[in-house]
Amino acid sequence: MAIDFDDQSGGYPGEDERVIAPTLLRTDDADASLRPQTLNEYIGQEKTKENLSVYIKAARMRGEALDHVLLYGPPGLGKTTLANVIAHEMGVNIRVTSGPLLEKPADLVALLSGLEDREVLFVDEIHRLNASVQEVLYPALEDYRVDIIIGKGPGARVVPLPLKKFTLIGATTRAGQIKKPLRDRLGIPILLELYTADELATIVRRSARILEIPTQDDGAWEIASRSRGTPRVANRILKRVRDFAQAGGDGVITREVADMALGRLDIDKLGLDITDRRMMESIIRNYGGGPVGRETLAATVGEEAVTLEDVCEPYLMQMGFLTRTPRGRCVTEKAYRHLNLPIIRQNAIDNGQLTIDN
Repeated sequence: MAIDFDDQSGGYPGEDERVIAPTLLRTDDADASLRPQTLNEYIGQEKTKENLSVYIKAARMRGEALDHVLLYGPPGLGKTTLANVIAHEMGVNIRVTSGPLLEKPADLVALLSGLEDREVLFVDEIHRLNASVQEVLYPALEDYRVDIIIGKGPGARVVPLPLKKFTLIGATTRAGQIKKPLRDRLGIPILLELYTADELATIVRRSARILEIPTQDDGAWEIASRSRGTPRVANRILKRVRDFAQAGGDGVITREVADMALGRLDIDKLGLDITDRRMMESIIRNYGGGPVGRETLAATVGEEAVTLEDVCEPYLMQMGFLTRTPRGRCVTEKAYRHLNLPIIRQNAIDNGQLTIDN
């Protein structure tokens, strides 16, 4: 199949954000049709699904609310989707908010007092709840009540307000920042792990059917293998590859089309984009392979430090390209080979003698 594009170099037209970013982008469609509704439709995380099905079945048999849940792991793995699936399987409504929005205890009390029996309250970025809000949340999670203070000074009194039994589902990418008293009250901790290429290929094929995008199996695999183990990235790439298939071909996503499109988007065979490569090249060329501190590296590559830490580093470390030491970040020999660069030793630079290992 002939693919016809102009000769202009560069990435996707109008691209101003990373295609492989696991966080939500402004260009992402709020397409709820891609979200599975049941555990059977939810692809991947098999052990988690097996355990959840037991917990949900038992809670429904007893006619009780499901125990409180903590969903944690890297962004883009489906924490919000899984929260909606849990509510659907329990046969109840779900109310959605996020930690930064609950600024005052009164904000949380208003939400909790409006919950019906066994309903789900989903709090995204739960690690960002401030301390005063968390203090109100503790008795709500344990005893299904909140304490209201009436009056001021010596005449003030505490009046307990009973709540309907509910399920709190908290989601976070930084479980270590959740205070222990809150974490201990979330009885079902669930770690979501990165997906395999096979699982992502299944997700791509399912999304392609829903969006009515003709996709061959080898095209779905090509997208999946470069999606960094993240369903959100896979679905986003699928839509971008569709544009190339429609604009320069017959609208069918084949391996050839997917490879061409991903090349135009600067996403290589391992899912690394230009920011990942620039980060590793900077450590090699400017700091002899490391170590280098986070802030120094961020200033060198022109990216926010939090972007490097939350988006780039986890995947590069998982792939074995990067290590973190007490002194800073270091690249591995695998990174040199992937970038096709000679190995430069930091101790040679420190001694004023540049030596290269071929």
